[in-house]
Amino acid sequence: MPDDAISRYGRAFALGVTLNVIYVALEAGFGFWTGSLALLSDAGHNLSDVFGLLVAWGGHALAQVSPGRRRTYGWRGSTILAALFNALILLVAVGGIVWEAARRFTTPVVELPGMTIVVVAAVGVVINTATAMLFLRGRKHDLNLRGAFLHMAADAGVSGGVVVAGLGVYYLGWAWIDPITSLIIAAVIFAGTWGLLKGSTNLAIQAVPEHIDPVDVAGYLADLEGVAEVHDLHIWSISTTETALTVHLVKPHVANEDEFLCRLKSHLHEQFGIGHVTVQIERGGGPACDQAPRDRV
Repeated sequence: MPDDAISRYGRAFALGVTLNVIYVALEAGFGFWTGSLALLSDAGHNLSDVFGLLVAWGGHALAQVSPGRRRTYGWRGSTILAALFNALILLVAVGGIVWEAARRFTTPVVELPGMTIVVVAAVGVVINTATAMLFLRGRKHDLNLRGAFLHMAADAGVSGGVVVAGLGVYYLGWAWIDPITSLIIAAVIFAGTWGLLKGSTNLAIQAVPEHIDPVDVAGYLADLEGVAEVHDLHIWSISTTETALTVHLVKPHVANEDEFLCRLKSHLHEQFGIGHVTVQIERGGGPACDQAPRDRV
């Protein structure tokens, strides 16, 4: 990630955390003052997402730490752990929303204190939407930033649900609209979180990133001039933005290995977005190579 992007997202995390901490304090204060369970529940959900934002920020910051003797890739993998942790936090939040909605079906909340709840929740919609927009572009290329975006978008949706429920109860007396809206929001959050959970879990177990087709990569390598066999091909993510590859190529005749490797690495980066490439060239194997186990492609 370029230095200007690193700095930009660092400021985005700082601004997002600050705005949301202030809003959580404001919403909780009004919740206690009005006795509104809706506002207190939303404040609790917002607080969990502040924690999620801090986790994403921590992963983003650790990824910038320089490599060392023990951690030769630095802390880049922390972005994967942050994305996975954020997905789990979101699922817990969804469970909390569903639990609260089920409780309200049996004990409807009909005493919402007027427009105060609507106004406070509307402020939450604005703040959370603005925070989500800070990560809108980065979510397409970085799973950790996607987690931050989903947290803030989910918060905006929940606050919007509080606004809708408040208006419905205030003007129409429809107590049931509160839990119904909560369930709809929970379903939307779950749908977005499932992809984040699946993607982060795959990266955590070093699966091939979703945007790369290993069959295409293997086919490209096998079609290289002079390559007789491709084996021990591994493609995995170092972080949520960087991909690595290792492979053995059986190539009996190599005229210029340096030029061949430079061209190969350049093409893998341009065509597949793989930036860390390690290639072992074998002339045709021997007794030692034949005895070693191989992952054939």
